[in-house]
Amino acid sequence: MDNPLSESATLAVIQQVKADYTRFPKAQSYHIYAQDVYFKDPMNEFRGVERYQRMIGFIEQWFHDIDLKLHGIEQPQTDRFITRWTLQFTAPTPWQPRISIPGWSELQLNQAGLICSHIDYWNCSRWSVLKQVFSP
Repeated sequence: MDNPLSESATLAVIQQVKADYTRFPKAQSYHIYAQDVYFKDPMNEFRGVERYQRMIGFIEQWFHDIDLKLHGIEQPQTDRFITRWTLQFTAPTPWQPRISIPGWSELQLNQAGLICSHIDYWNCSRWSVLKQVFSP
């Protein structure tokens, strides 16, 4: 079945996601997400844009010097795109280690042009991220 979503609608969402990455986690564009968006990463799995907003708020409150570098975007289908990125931040511990998580996200758009699925994958294990907290 063909998705009636236009290429220009998808490109508009991609441009907004690019802009969001440059200022992450501040001033994110939650209006591009469906109310019941499905989110999953190696630490979380839930539905709902409000829950997604709370998760981003938690990151903003507890982690410091956050930098989300976008390495590229692929669009294998009109209603789906993949972002490749590295997230870096300073952990909220007394010794303040710098954490780096390389990964990618698969984002799916619904027929209204809103992100209905956002799944993050890490190019490393949760264990390797935890080791960064305790390694010099």
